[in-house]
Amino acid sequence: MASVTVSTRNSRAEEAVQEWRRNLGFGSLRARIFAVNVVAVIVLAIMLLYLDNVRYRLLAERSDALANEAMAVAQLLDDRPSGQRGSALARMGLARGARLRLYGEDGARLADNWQSPRNPRFVVEDPTAYGWRRAAAKTIDRVLDAVLGFRDLPAYAEPAVDRAAIWPEIARAVRQGAPVTDLRRARDGTLIVSAAAPLAGGQAVLLIDSAEDLAELLRRERLTSGWLLLSVTALTLFLSVFLARTIVRPLRLLAVAAHRVRLGRRREVVVPRLPDRRDEIGALARAISDMSIALRGQIDATESFAADVAHELKNPLASLRSAVEVLERVDQPDLRSQLLAVIRDDVARIDRLITDIADASRLDAELSRTGFQPVDLARLCSGLVKAYAIAGLPRGVTVELDPPPRAGLPAIEGDAGRLAQVLRNLIDNAISFSPAGGRVTLGLVRAGDAVEVTVADEGPGVPPANRADIFRRFYSERPANEDFGRHSGLGLSIAGAIVAAHGGSIRVDDAPAGGALFRVGLPVA
Repeated sequence: MASVTVSTRNSRAEEAVQEWRRNLGFGSLRARIFAVNVVAVIVLAIMLLYLDNVRYRLLAERSDALANEAMAVAQLLDDRPSGQRGSALARMGLARGARLRLYGEDGARLADNWQSPRNPRFVVEDPTAYGWRRAAAKTIDRVLDAVLGFRDLPAYAEPAVDRAAIWPEIARAVRQGAPVTDLRRARDGTLIVSAAAPLAGGQAVLLIDSAEDLAELLRRERLTSGWLLLSVTALTLFLSVFLARTIVRPLRLLAVAAHRVRLGRRREVVVPRLPDRRDEIGALARAISDMSIALRGQIDATESFAADVAHELKNPLASLRSAVEVLERVDQPDLRSQLLAVIRDDVARIDRLITDIADASRLDAELSRTGFQPVDLARLCSGLVKAYAIAGLPRGVTVELDPPPRAGLPAIEGDAGRLAQVLRNLIDNAISFSPAGGRVTLGLVRAGDAVEVTVADEGPGVPPANRADIFRRFYSERPANEDFGRHSGLGLSIAGAIVAAHGGSIRVDDAPAGGALFRVGLPVA
């Protein structure tokens, strides 16, 4: 049943972790990395679209140039008699293959330079004969025109009967007395630019040119920019994935492990240490791993302490319960007095245990909040010796400070009250082991970068095999003549914890004259 309960708890904890991961989703640091990297791609894409806006300016420049060219042709023909204008225009071959036509006052076409096979001419292609490359280029042109909102243009088609009335720009040019341009689209999508200019006598010239060379120029630039956009996009995706794997993934692993630790359902949560990472993330992973190990050790220590407390309280409670049960059935006054004495001793023992346990449990929290101040250990030791002398000690035991501390002994940083508690615990322990008329000696010397306080007694000493055990909680190795239960076994443990919190050390050796010698080293301020 217990295993089923643990398994159920673990599955619920895992469900909670998965729910937390789903809530975390994609919208955290990973999305920000992708967003920042995609900005460059977006800017490049906008520049690519802006490239097509250049076409407007190029078409405007081509229209102006064609208008000037039509005006130049009109001025050239104006210098000729009307009968010679047609023949002169028919011989004109323009460099880009533009088509030049002359219309009479009645609108009939009088001449066309394309009638001469020697003159070059632009070509309007048949869309059905396109290859896939050409078709793709034209399709991209149409898509970009739709995206950019390029204005709809009238269709360009050569009429079966060519007259001036078919070309509205001729009428406007004659009416205004100045060149007029227009723009059309051929069936293959090519933009056709036209310019009309008036002549004397009501005649007019019409110049038609293809803007396909501009489109080819833009296509080449667009292709180059497109490949650049694809390259930048691929590089951006690669960098985003790389950053996500090197930053987001380890952070998410650490967050999931920390979340599992927080749930407290799994006994052994493995926090990745990332030993190959020598950056801040690796340092963070190792710090979290060390923190979880320390936390697990603290939890183990707390559980062990709770178990030890329960064990230590059971003995006096069992004795107390037995005495109370027997007391109800005993009528002899002397026996009742003995049982009442046992009850008083057990109650006193429980009180001492609870007091020491409460002090031990508050110790770490209080020390973490305490602000250390300079402490004069010589003055502290002298005050304790005087206090013990005034209080009086059992069996004629004395407490002395020998040798007297040297002048100028450096101060240490610490909590004077807690350090006094350490020395009292050591002195009380030494008194309990001292023989009748024995002497407990305090010493104070400088030892390198520390000040060492020693407490020596004349008792039996501590066997080497037990010297590490005496600082454990509830460990008690008492003198044979001492009443059972007078000590909780927490005094030396509390003293060791206080010294460790001050960055010092504590150990026990053999005293030169026999007995135990406790050494407490505390770093100087």
